[in-house]
Amino acid sequence: MNITRRVLIAGAAIGLSGCASKLRAYTGPEVTRIQVLKEKRVMQLLSGASLLKAYNFELGFEPTGHKQIEGDGRTPEGAYRINRRNPNSRFHLSLGISYPNNADRRRAYAMGKSPGGDIFIHGTPKTYAGQNDWTWGCIAVTNDEMEEIYSMVNEGTQIVLFP
Repeated sequence: MNITRRVLIAGAAIGLSGCASKLRAYTGPEVTRIQVLKEKRVMQLLSGASLLKAYNFELGFEPTGHKQIEGDGRTPEGAYRINRRNPNSRFHLSLGISYPNNADRRRAYAMGKSPGGDIFIHGTPKTYAGQNDWTWGCIAVTNDEMEEIYSMVNEGTQIVLFP
C-alpha cells in the first residue's frame, strides 16, 4: 500500500473515531425516571427509588412557570416522556420531551396561540457556555454530561418536571 493511501486511511479512521466519541456505552441500572427540579436547577436520574446521578442545568430565558405558548422561554412542568433521541443535534446530543400533551394544546389553543414544541434535554454550544438560562425552554447541560445522560436514558423514560 502506498504512503498516500495509508495517510488517507489513517485520517479517515481518526475522523470517524472523533464522531463516535460522543456516543458512550452504559451498562448500569436502567434509568426508570428523570426528575427535574427547576427552581433548584437539579436533574436527577433514578432507577426505581435509587438516585443514579444528578446534574445542574440551565433553562429557558423565562424559567419560572409552566410553558404556555410557543416562544415564551419557559420549560414545561408536569409528567412527560422521553420520545426521541437525536445524535446529530446542533446542541451536541439531545433527548426529546413529549411536550405538548393534549392539556397543553387545549390551554394554548384556548388563548388563540400555538403551544410550541421541540423541548429537549441537550448539550451546550461553546457560544452559550457559562451563560445562565439561555434556552428557549429546553434543559441544557454540559456536552460531557449530555454524553453520559444520552447513554443512560432510553426512549419512553418518564420525565417529571417540578416548579
